[in-house]
Amino acid sequence: MSEIQNGTEKRPLECRAYTVNDIAQILGVSQARAYRLVQEDLFKSVRIGNAIRISKRSFDHWLESLDL
Repeated sequence: MSEIQNGTEKRPLECRAYTVNDIAQILGVSQARAYRLVQEDLFKSVRIGNAIRISKRSFDHWLESLDL
């Protein structure tokens, strides 16, 4: 895990985004299904070059809102 240095203190860098593969693993679905969920705009995502990043906060909120 990456770290940032603040003065003399090092602390872990907080992950604020998921990859499509991350959400596929979290949900237990295929990567293709995870891409379709991203395309449905169920949570905030951004394309950076060829990569897609999903807002951790938005995805976690969406997941908690499901009645599972």
